[in-house]
Amino acid sequence: MIAPTTFSVALHNETATAQLMADLALLVGAGDVITLTGDLGAGKTAAARSLIRYLAGDDELEVPSPTFTLVQGYELPPFPVMHADLYRIEDASELEEIGLSPLPDATLVVIEWPERAPSAMPEDRIDIALTHRPALGSNARAADITGYGKAAATIARLKALREFLDVSGYTDATRKRMPGDASTRSYARLVRGEEIVILMNFPQRPDGAALYNGKSYSAAVHLAENVRPFVAIDEGLRAQGLSAPVIHHADLDHGFLITEDFGSEGMIEGDPPRPIAERYEAAIDALAMLHGRTLPETLPLADQTYAIPVFDTEALLIEIGLMPEWYLPDRNAALSAAARAEFFAMWRELLKKPLAAPRTWIIRDYHSPNLIWLGDRSGIARVGVIDFQDAVLGPQSYDVVSLLQDARIDVPENIELALLSRYIKARRADDASFEAAGFAELYAIMSAQRNTRLLGTFARLNRRDGKPHYLRHQPRIWTYLQRSLAHPALSSLREWYLANVPPPQT
Repeated sequence: MIAPTTFSVALHNETATAQLMADLALLVGAGDVITLTGDLGAGKTAAARSLIRYLAGDDELEVPSPTFTLVQGYELPPFPVMHADLYRIEDASELEEIGLSPLPDATLVVIEWPERAPSAMPEDRIDIALTHRPALGSNARAADITGYGKAAATIARLKALREFLDVSGYTDATRKRMPGDASTRSYARLVRGEEIVILMNFPQRPDGAALYNGKSYSAAVHLAENVRPFVAIDEGLRAQGLSAPVIHHADLDHGFLITEDFGSEGMIEGDPPRPIAERYEAAIDALAMLHGRTLPETLPLADQTYAIPVFDTEALLIEIGLMPEWYLPDRNAALSAAARAEFFAMWRELLKKPLAAPRTWIIRDYHSPNLIWLGDRSGIARVGVIDFQDAVLGPQSYDVVSLLQDARIDVPENIELALLSRYIKARRADDASFEAAGFAELYAIMSAQRNTRLLGTFARLNRRDGKPHYLRHQPRIWTYLQRSLAHPALSSLREWYLANVPPPQT
């Protein structure tokens, strides 16, 4: 049995309550349960309201007490939230009638007066006990926060976060929610007067099942499992003249950072969104500059060093294995043992060329969601890079594909080719021996690899992680994949895909 974890916070006013609930919101997710206990008027509804408004990103959102409705639901950007009040419940059996027995999946549940149905409360939950503290002020409260079961780790992390904010001087800052991504990381803007910075919560990535040669998926394909790679690569990119955010404060053990805020001006415009030519040109120029240099393979990190992982054959094969593992079953096209063996044999042979080519830092997700336009800077420094913790050493063509075949927006083929030509021209200007035709072949191979992996990744995000919105990108990924398979060097692979891989549903 996991021992409960408890710590207490003095809440002098409603602002302090809102700050505490925003910090908690950074750490919880769909499927978690928060119970709020305390006498009438202790501030339970105010605490729930602060949490819901933060997750909604709307300080004015109407959040009534559910005393009479018993349950109030909210479809919020990160996940649904259910706010319940059990004050008028007389027996736990009544919870079934209001949709709380069993507790809903994929929903954050916030329950006031849980003591009215204690037997129905889950073993894994967060309880916030609120009490008046009139000696501290008319609106002052004390919050005793306890994590039961698996939630004990969340509350230990909340305590560490509050201590980090206190040491960094941001306890009293206003928190503003930021959208998350496909990872377990979460972010908030901290506003203190005219200063705005980013708070990053980077929890230790769970190991997961050892399904890939005795390793979890993240370990096998060299995904960052803690915040340390982010810090090392950040400093490395800035040393090369690229714009990565300055890190103001860091807690490497717990995975908390306070960094420079690049703002939110992106690389795309319009509806549907499309690349802004000047900005994509600067982004491709940044890659050409980086790839023209001899880069270190080990970077300093605090009082030690960080060795950038090598994107080897096995890692690349495990990535593309997500397609037969997740995408093909969704399309009712599971492979026979012979077809599966042929698939991996063809890929093992194809990958020999790019892995024998000169290698560089692969930022890995170098595309529009992770690039911020910094118009007040000049040259390639105008491209702010914010996602690079998964950087590896590998083929120079990989990040060029990431940018020019953006998984989340349509990059028309004529723009893709124009930017690819710009990259090749810049490389040839720096190195007369740079071969355009050879690079185009490597580009096609890594395009096929990346887009094959993405078909499987987005299927997994839907089926395993409950994130169906990623499926809308699959038709775009399929289009990019067809472009790359048209290269003569991939003719055998193209025939195999035609025979075995159906297109995604539209």
